[in-house]
Amino acid sequence: MKTILTMKPMKLAIACALAWGVLSGVASAQTNPADTGYLTDQRSAVARSGFGLCWHTGMGPAVYTAECDPSRVPAPLAQADVPASTTRPAGGRVTLDADTLFDFNKADLRPAGKMALDDFLEKMKGITPEVIIAVGHADRIGSDAYNQNLSERRATSVKTYMLGKGIAANRIHTEGRGEKQPVTKAGDCLGAKSAKVIACLQPDRRVDIEMVGTRVEK
Repeated sequence: MKTILTMKPMKLAIACALAWGVLSGVASAQTNPADTGYLTDQRSAVARSGFGLCWHTGMGPAVYTAECDPSRVPAPLAQADVPASTTRPAGGRVTLDADTLFDFNKADLRPAGKMALDDFLEKMKGITPEVIIAVGHADRIGSDAYNQNLSERRATSVKTYMLGKGIAANRIHTEGRGEKQPVTKAGDCLGAKSAKVIACLQPDRRVDIEMVGTRVEK
């Protein structure tokens, strides 16, 4: 069993220390005010006897320390393991039928279009958005310039609606690509403008929406 060697008479403490060779030019009788009353050497390490016991100066507070009195210092309470929350990249992508979002040749959202956007946002709940990209497309009916403008206005309508749902403006990027990226293949939907051709070109009239963000997992 270890015992604290607390020799209150200073002369006795020094004599014992010399007997064990502790004070042979290494130990110092002065202690740092921040110490707990134990004798320290020139390296500020606690001086020990030949049996490994800490020497006390006999002055200052006799405060137990984990170094010198491990049996008297209670071990720190173990903290309960709490799983740390982690963030993971997350997101989603959807292609919406432009004819569902808008009337033909229009850029104002229809009620069915708003419902489609609500459904997308509902599925993306739990994701903190970094960016939402809305890209409008048009079919080949009309001039390139007209279709480019139409696709841009449709993407802007999607952004405006999302702003009303609380999405920050700087998180939403819009782009219009006109008729440059059709889904239909060359040779499909041949002929002049007609109800049949308009219906055939329906896949080209679309809005691609993509959300990229992070999801917090516990």
